[in-house]
Amino acid sequence: MTGIDYYFATISPFVYLAGTRLEQIAAKHGAQITYKPVDGPTLFARMGKPAETHPARGEYAAQDRRRQARKLGLPMSDRPAFFPTNRAPSSYAVIAAQSAGGGDMGVLVHALARACWVEGRNVADDDVIRAALVEAGFDPDVADRGMLAGAEAYSANLEEAVTRGVIGVPFYIVGEQKFWGQDRLEDLDLYLGGKL
Repeated sequence: MTGIDYYFATISPFVYLAGTRLEQIAAKHGAQITYKPVDGPTLFARMGKPAETHPARGEYAAQDRRRQARKLGLPMSDRPAFFPTNRAPSSYAVIAAQSAGGGDMGVLVHALARACWVEGRNVADDDVIRAALVEAGFDPDVADRGMLAGAEAYSANLEEAVTRGVIGVPFYIVGEQKFWGQDRLEDLDLYLGGKL
């Protein structure tokens, strides 16, 4: 079975815009996804993102997010109430849920991103995390188990991402092929279908 390593940050606007298209593509091609949450800002700093970003870049990014959301038919806030926030608790919950099994990982990741970008909720809050776990069919108590293992995996994911050349999120790796951004999901689909 083909494997897709999926590097993402739980509050990334582009992870939200990806929706559950990755899961649809994986199902279409019989591929298996391994979810690898990372700390996006630390990844960017490690991979050479400039410390100072010109305001024009931020303005463009906001404008482009609005266009992408409209194109995809997704509601999206320009200024989420809780952004940025601590991504670690939600990332630990994703890691624990993947380990426990029994639910829908794509729904979980999208529910967390949607909580930030649509619902104005703080994904560092236990109630928000537990609600996302329930929505995705997981035991909400999974968030309370394996915190140390979650922290270790979260740190290991970051080191692995740097070693493998992950330059941003969302990022998808199949073998040696790398795809960066929700706008490259079509290319991933074509690649898995042998057309690219």
